[in-house]
Amino acid sequence: MSITRRLFVSGLAITAVLPTVRAAQAQEKGLIAIITPSHDNPFFKAEAVGAEARAKELGYETLVLVHDDDPNKQSQMFDTAIARGAQAIILDNAGADATVAPVQRAKDAGIPSFLIDREIKESGIAVSQIVSNNYQGAQLGAEEFVMLMGEEGPYVELLGREADTNAGIRSAGYHDIIDQYPDLEMVAQQSANWSQTEGYAKMETILQANPGIKGVICGNDTMAMGAWAALEAAGRTEVIVVGFDGSNDVRDSILNGGIKATVLQPAYRQAQLAVEQADQYLQTGSTGQPEKQLMDCVLINEENAARLETFALADAATN
Repeated sequence: MSITRRLFVSGLAITAVLPTVRAAQAQEKGLIAIITPSHDNPFFKAEAVGAEARAKELGYETLVLVHDDDPNKQSQMFDTAIARGAQAIILDNAGADATVAPVQRAKDAGIPSFLIDREIKESGIAVSQIVSNNYQGAQLGAEEFVMLMGEEGPYVELLGREADTNAGIRSAGYHDIIDQYPDLEMVAQQSANWSQTEGYAKMETILQANPGIKGVICGNDTMAMGAWAALEAAGRTEVIVVGFDGSNDVRDSILNGGIKATVLQPAYRQAQLAVEQADQYLQTGSTGQPEKQLMDCVLINEENAARLETFALADAATN
């Protein structure tokens, strides 16, 4: 019946047959598992959406899982991916140390892993580790922060999760710039674990103990949003806040005169690149790239925030 209709009504037949063809192609190429932290954080949601979209474009089925930064849950998800016969795993991991064993387990089962955003502490186990150049990005953010602070005054730093290597790298990048200015004094430094709720609570407590603070520099945008909400609630909207990630929420805050700046790391493109490398590796046995790859970050402030959308910066309009 399909062939007859195709001969006489080709346009309609193609429309009818395409979904079946795509499904068959996906079954033929197999399954790609995509494992990230919670999608409550728009950064991680953008990773999952980007990876899933690219995998489907390339003809794969997808399995999208969330580990909530729980190493035990992540380990179970690797077992699921292995049991389902995944062709590859795209991963934003739940800890630099805790992730080594499941990635090795997948490798032993013949399933290559392609890491994004966060590195693990071993080389030669994952095929790719594609991460933002967190140190370079942190230096961009710190330079902007120093300028906004006028090179002086008391400030606070909110750190990410201690088990996440990105938290330490960003903090080091911040301080390698800020510490060059002796009139900038850090009066508090606490972890808010990448969380907006914790960012709010920590900022509220720090503000009570240090009412004279002039600025807050944060390891990610969700903590920056929490800190800004606490400052707004306290009537302290003159305090300078800088984040890191390039989320739409912080973009909107910048455009509304709230948070002053953030640093964009290209989550969506990074995830798509991992899928493309997985596809190339599955087809040819090589990605053509080194295991560890860095993607540079971009400063976002009032000058370019309007061009930011879902962790990607649109090209400036040209006349």
